Amino acid sequence: MELAVIFVYAILLALVAPFVLPKSDFYGKLVPFSLALGSGSLLWVLFTWLGFDHQAAWIWFIVMLGMPAVTWFAVGFIQKTRVAQEAAELQSLRLRGKA
Repeated sequence: MELAVIFVYAILLALVAPFVLPKSDFYGKLVPFSLALGSGSLLWVLFTWLGFDHQAAWIWFIVMLGMPAVTWFAVGFIQKTRVAQEAAELQSLRLRGKA
């Protein structure tokens, strides 16, 4: 049941993502959803293994605040990396054209 709540919260984050994340053509529409769902599930399992009770407020605070934070930083990292890769590829194509 708890993972269903995380799934619904990831959907909500994915719906809000186009409005709060910088617009980019370097990642698809499902990337924020998959990052939020993956990070939420990973945080939930990690803190469950660490002994947090499912009904305790701390596990919910950590997961619900961690999901958007991880999504924000991961999307920024993906965008930065892909911009750099595109610039390197463009430079490579320009150098091949001159040779």
